[in-house]
Amino acid sequence: MATFDWQGCYQALLNELNNEGQERWSDLLTQQLRRRFEDNPHGDIARWMAALALLPEVPHARARLDTSAVTLSAETPLNESQLEQLESGLRGLMPWRKGPFDFFGTYIDTEWRSDWKWDRVAPYLSDLSGRRILDVGCGSGYHCWRMLGEGAGRVIGIDPGLLFLFQFLSVKKYLGTVPVDLLPVRMEDLPGKLESFDTTFSMGVLYHRRSPLDHLLELKDTLRRGGELVLETLVVDGPEGYSLMPEDRYGQMRNVWFLPTCDTLLRWLDRTGFRDARVVDVTETTTEEQRQTDWMRFNSLADFLDPDDPGKTIEGYPGPKRATIIANKP
Repeated sequence: MATFDWQGCYQALLNELNNEGQERWSDLLTQQLRRRFEDNPHGDIARWMAALALLPEVPHARARLDTSAVTLSAETPLNESQLEQLESGLRGLMPWRKGPFDFFGTYIDTEWRSDWKWDRVAPYLSDLSGRRILDVGCGSGYHCWRMLGEGAGRVIGIDPGLLFLFQFLSVKKYLGTVPVDLLPVRMEDLPGKLESFDTTFSMGVLYHRRSPLDHLLELKDTLRRGGELVLETLVVDGPEGYSLMPEDRYGQMRNVWFLPTCDTLLRWLDRTGFRDARVVDVTETTTEEQRQTDWMRFNSLADFLDPDDPGKTIEGYPGPKRATIIANKP
């Protein structure tokens, strides 16, 4: 059975880390990747590799990374056979949750309109030109591509979901050598005290952490002095100090631990050593932003809300509201 060539996939990044004096991270990452792909490989890897292999070769493909859909185009239109191969391969990588993407005219309408989230946060970011960026919980890497489109010098996304990696590689296949990589690792798999990123994003992660303050401290450790944290998480209304801890599930999700108020979240950031924290956006998540599509056919937000009161989750908690906070490491 064919095995995933993780060394070929990540060799350029490993070399880069070694050349930058990050041998500690390079060695640790090599061990982690070997365990993930050789010692304990996921049972679906062969199927995802086969789907990736179906994608047709398109010489000199071009990318638009500054539009709502991450868009790939060709010098000449793909023929019918190529388009069939393309769709078959992309559907072999379903479900597609974060996007949207446009592969040579084949539009992937993902579960999440991740472009809406990007449009909400982008006006408040420091100029990303030349910056070294970490995207924690990056999913398929949609926002990583948008960061590159804004001029980032190097982007590293991390997410343990292996399907996300193969979705990411379906885009990178057509872009060749670009300074963007997705690592199938967790936040706690990174070396401590990295202090090597200018900007770190953590969007949609904090409420999945049993200890949110520890997550904030881990995020701070990834940043250089003066670096910027972009944090997006579920919040609730209420006074400073209040945080909702669901009894069991929240919106049918088991792994939701703490939903703070915005003022509580600002206090957490202050207590963990961040400075100049400011709330730049608060938006209720709607069934227009997160929904079932032809590319994600499982239950989605509409199924997780109270059918008699869509302002509440099916468990009776306040419906999903997300806040984005930007803060700095002194």
